Amino acid sequence: MSQYQIIVYATPVFLLLIAIEFAYGLAKGRNTYRLDDAISSIALGMLSEVTKVFTLLLRVGIYAAVFETLALWRNDGFWMAWYGWVLALVFYDFCYYWLHRLGHESAVLWAAHVVHHQSQDYNLSTALRQTSSGALLGWVFYVPMALAGVPPLVFGIVAMVDLLYQFWVHTEHVPKLGWFDRVFVSPSNHRVHHAVNDRYLDRNYGGILIVWDRIFGSFEEESEKCIYGTRSPLQSWDPLWANAEVYWALMKDSWHAKSWADKLRVWIKPPGWRPADVAERFPKPAFDIAKVTRYEPQMTKQMAGFAAIQFTAMLFGATAFLWNAEGMPLPHAAVWVGVFALSLWALAAAMQGRIAMVEVLLLEAAALATATAAVGMTDLHRWLKPLVMVIAIGFVLHRGRVQWLLVGALVFSLVGDVLLPGRFIPGLVAFLIAHLCYIALFRRDAPWFASRKALAGTLAAAVVMYAILFPHLPPVLKVAVAAYALVIASMAAQAIGRASVLRDQHAAGVAIGAVVFMLSDSILAINKFAVRIPMQEFWVLATYYAAQVLIVHNARAHAPVAQSPNSSPALFGGATPR
Repeated sequence: MSQYQIIVYATPVFLLLIAIEFAYGLAKGRNTYRLDDAISSIALGMLSEVTKVFTLLLRVGIYAAVFETLALWRNDGFWMAWYGWVLALVFYDFCYYWLHRLGHESAVLWAAHVVHHQSQDYNLSTALRQTSSGALLGWVFYVPMALAGVPPLVFGIVAMVDLLYQFWVHTEHVPKLGWFDRVFVSPSNHRVHHAVNDRYLDRNYGGILIVWDRIFGSFEEESEKCIYGTRSPLQSWDPLWANAEVYWALMKDSWHAKSWADKLRVWIKPPGWRPADVAERFPKPAFDIAKVTRYEPQMTKQMAGFAAIQFTAMLFGATAFLWNAEGMPLPHAAVWVGVFALSLWALAAAMQGRIAMVEVLLLEAAALATATAAVGMTDLHRWLKPLVMVIAIGFVLHRGRVQWLLVGALVFSLVGDVLLPGRFIPGLVAFLIAHLCYIALFRRDAPWFASRKALAGTLAAAVVMYAILFPHLPPVLKVAVAAYALVIASMAAQAIGRASVLRDQHAAGVAIGAVVFMLSDSILAINKFAVRIPMQEFWVLATYYAAQVLIVHNARAHAPVAQSPNSSPALFGGATPR
């Protein structure tokens, strides 16, 4: 049984215990759960587990290599005896203590560990809230075990035991436990660890044993109500941003620091440390516990039900992935992890009110259509590919004021999706008409080609692409592909010019989508006629759907712009409209 399959077996137990705690809290009139927060925490745990396929070398490979080549004492029989297992578990917990402690005392380690602390609730779902980047540096702290000759099998099992133990201590429903609290990590001890109260900050690091904290002076007993979270609140359900937020803040501070020494210190110093010049130029308010408020964007009952159903489906998908992960080719695993990451991001965005529920379905369908093509699930892909455009059309029709040119572009894109790759010429014609619809749509609220630089750039890109393709094109396609390249370059130029006129984020999103569309068509054409591109199905469809989603999401109706008969468009040297 692989390590991933062990997690599959453990997951129903975790979820059952979460359900029991939730029911107990309701019965006692002290519910500690919110649906969106619990989904966020479990989503981060899911993301942590599926991304472990990429860190196997760091988590296992380096340990095994050190054990095989550098171990100072080899006696597998000792470690496989009952006393060896107990000693290995204590040894592991000691190493974990120092990893955990330095995870609070060094900014680069905190950047990984912060994920576990971001929730402002404290319950069993919080235990599953784990980082996806902890293995990057965390392996270093367990090298002493390999040097001491602890076999990799023993190391792996005691690591799992230590981790599983820590699940039950994430609850507010278990009170102090007397003598147990003085020896072992308990719910009371660990509540202190998750609190941002002044007296509790950076205390109680133990995994199983709290005696390490007592020995090394980091213990604090629970004595006042705990306020949970971090002193720089995440204020988001986004699992990708949860993993990236501290790294991003450190990169910005490092970039802005004038001293090269400070650029390095930013990463090594304790969390919150900033160079004096950076703190002066980019001040941050001091933490005030009296001003702490919970992040809870409003969520309708319909959205709550949708989120619950969606997340349940994602759990089943993650379970299937983990069950088969060990024998899966790494490129295929990367594709499926991308599907999970995008789906979790989309659900979080919907729970925050950033996108509509139907857009979640659109993104999921696009991700699945891309993945099934990339991994060779042809039959399923045939159904998913047209479904993406059907959902996009439905979204546009029900969004409000219908933009019929946008609907037309999507309809002809749907036709092209059905025809390609089998019937290339008809498919090419369908997409050509779709691009013409997009050009007409972008012309409604902006002059023709308002940015001469954009037009020159896109035409130049089209010429380069056509020059690459020309020697490989059959005579019947030389003219057709030239016309297509001209049309898509014009579409991108018109979208960029429109963005320069309207100057809003939605117009910019449409412009980015148009440029990505051009990139997608270029990859498709180069792969078909010139050079075989590895994983081309993935690259073509990922860019194609990204382009369509960007345009559909950001296309907004503006007042039509009429060109004055006495003015010259920017293309011919007239002033660029503002």
